[in-house]
Amino acid sequence: MENALLTIVDVLNFGCVAFLWWFTIKNYNDLPQRIPVHFDLEGKPDRFGSKIYAFLMPLLGILMYLLFMFITKHPEDSNFPVEITEQNQEAQFLIMKIALRILFILLAMIFLNIQDYTFRYSVNENAKPRIPMIVAILCVVGFVPLLLFITHLFK
Repeated sequence: MENALLTIVDVLNFGCVAFLWWFTIKNYNDLPQRIPVHFDLEGKPDRFGSKIYAFLMPLLGILMYLLFMFITKHPEDSNFPVEITEQNQEAQFLIMKIALRILFILLAMIFLNIQDYTFRYSVNENAKPRIPMIVAILCVVGFVPLLLFITHLFK
């Protein structure tokens, strides 16, 4: 059951990356030559660049997906906030595998939100992000203490 659930989440994560690539390729030709490439915390662009930068988020997404998959396949090489013993190894590895998959989903949603906002802002300067940047960042930052708490429960 555990492996089936992890496989389903892996497929969902890969689907997020595939959707990000599809979304980028589908909308690339409609972009102007100059697009925003960086936003401040208020969601205002503060740097612009060529539209080739539209492929930055999908590229980062696939690289992070591959990195996260590699780490989940080799948990023994990872750094844990608690000492790994024979008694807690299975629980700690499972927590790490689940946590990385959840973290990737959060990061993929941030990438999708940024890509969507970049494309919409490129054609309409009055566009707003669907999810405010600060909310997305706080979701990831808030996840880390929760993860550390769960890890210490099973040490």
